[in-house]
Amino acid sequence: MEIEKSNNVMYEEKFIVSRRGVKLFSCRWAPVDREAKALVFLCHGYAMECSISMRGCADRLVKAGYEVHGIDCEGHGKSSGLLGLINSFDDLVDDLSEHFTNITEKKENRSRLRILMGESMGGAMVLRLHRKMPEFWDGAVLVAPMCKIADEMKPSPVVITILTALARIIPTWKLTPTPDIIDIAFRDPQVRQEVRSNPYTYKGRPRLQTSYQLYTASMDLEKRLDEVSLPFIVLHGQEDKVTDPSVSKTLHEMARATDKTIKLYPGMWHSLSYGELPENQEIVYSDIINWVDQRLNARLEEQLKSANDQNAIQSHSIK
Repeated sequence: MEIEKSNNVMYEEKFIVSRRGVKLFSCRWAPVDREAKALVFLCHGYAMECSISMRGCADRLVKAGYEVHGIDCEGHGKSSGLLGLINSFDDLVDDLSEHFTNITEKKENRSRLRILMGESMGGAMVLRLHRKMPEFWDGAVLVAPMCKIADEMKPSPVVITILTALARIIPTWKLTPTPDIIDIAFRDPQVRQEVRSNPYTYKGRPRLQTSYQLYTASMDLEKRLDEVSLPFIVLHGQEDKVTDPSVSKTLHEMARATDKTIKLYPGMWHSLSYGELPENQEIVYSDIINWVDQRLNARLEEQLKSANDQNAIQSHSIK
């Protein structure tokens, strides 16, 4: 376990072993000078990782008063598995669910608000985590969620059929014909260079089995958008060429949740939380933190009202 403190943010990292026996890298950020107001659980995107590319996101959330937890999925970052390979999307979701719920069950965390946050593939994971335990999570921040892969990224239907068949034979081969995701996902040139120089990100063409798993996961979500019932905010750049912003609109319209918010940003690209220009990130994070703060304040008001009602009942019974 490694712990460091800087700028009133404590960072801790350690390896865990999942129920499946997979060695996974996990990390935690927390305020140094105060008790955290709530828990935020980060789900990274395809080919990305937590400790480097999501550190800026975590630092902002911690400075807003939140404790943040992340994990590198199997085949990603510092976790075990062939880099860039997703054998089973379901397995990744199960690993996240196991780790995140273990954290919430700690005595000091049981009464804290539980917020899921994911970008791109991570947004799809958030929705799948919600589906596993519909009443457990208190809210979700969905940043360009992978509810549908944009047409610009998808091969033709004929090619998809061929690649699906090949994935059963040569699952690890890097044959999926797609544009360079780094070039079209990250608007800030400096961030593009950071991603390319990060030893823990995957930079090759998508592996066949990975493409199949992401494609089927997104198709499944697109068909079941109406099942989303937890409070959520969905944020999407209107110039996104990786995931389809129109499906975020459909999610907002179809979801059965009564507490739902959508933010569409003209001119912004795919990676809003890491790859956008600094001035645009300020807008995005302001929207995210304000939304989480509002849900926390609503929870506190509800608890205060409940306590006052209970006191009134007790006072009446004494009389």
